[in-house]
Amino acid sequence: MTPEKISKYALNNYRMASYLLLAIGLINLRYQTGKDQVFNNSLTIIIPGIAMLLITFLKGSHSLLARREVMALLAVVGSALVIWAITN
Repeated sequence: MTPEKISKYALNNYRMASYLLLAIGLINLRYQTGKDQVFNNSLTIIIPGIAMLLITFLKGSHSLLARREVMALLAVVGSALVIWAITN
């Protein structure tokens, strides 16, 4: 099985989605000050964003990120986190 190559556009999409999670998590932390469990809720959004951003800079993970099923899974998880952050 040959390793798949990820396009620079797909890699950029991963990074932008990571920045989105990071930004929404920080906004959530700031504007929900005073609510119970706001720090834990914000970290639930921030940590996957930071992890995904760091993974995109590792050359060894690019073949994993290029797989269609991984792209679909991360799109579903990322969308669920964004929806949860907005409705939370």
